[in-house]
Amino acid sequence: MATLFPLALEAAARIGQPVPAGVAVGGGSDGNFTAAIGVPTLDGLGAVGGGAHADHEHVLVDTLVPRAELLAALISLAVAAPRGSRTDP
Repeated sequence: MATLFPLALEAAARIGQPVPAGVAVGGGSDGNFTAAIGVPTLDGLGAVGGGAHADHEHVLVDTLVPRAELLAALISLAVAAPRGSRTDP
């Protein structure tokens, strides 16, 4: 998170979205595997919703496009960063 989160903040600012809040939480995700081997990992970029893995699980459809825009902006910044810069471990 330390290397990718600043890029996420910059990406949000560039596209006019609210700056995301950094939150450390417990739990499991596929990000645990990449982080465990030292790969910069930023989790929580998926769909916004609730009720994970329950009968009432849902996604807020009106958040899908803004989330995709944020992810695209983040990827653009990460790919454009020179080797050896803030995105490398």
